[in-house]
Amino acid sequence: MADAYSYTNSKDQTYYLHTREVTLKNGRVQRIYFFARDVRDGSLDAVPAGYEVVETKRTGMPVLKKSK
Repeated sequence: MADAYSYTNSKDQTYYLHTREVTLKNGRVQRIYFFARDVRDGSLDAVPAGYEVVETKRTGMPVLKKSK
């Protein structure tokens, strides 16, 4: 497994980027991206093209946002 992409937030906590395919209620399959405190199945080694990492103001949790 490649090294997982890690992000350390302003509170000095490290998160790792993951992806998963989920099936929505209407049956459509959608890929989601999420950060976790540990490395799990589905970890990514880089931020996907067209996305950037931003931090939520309240919790400092990293999230992916589409680049402008």
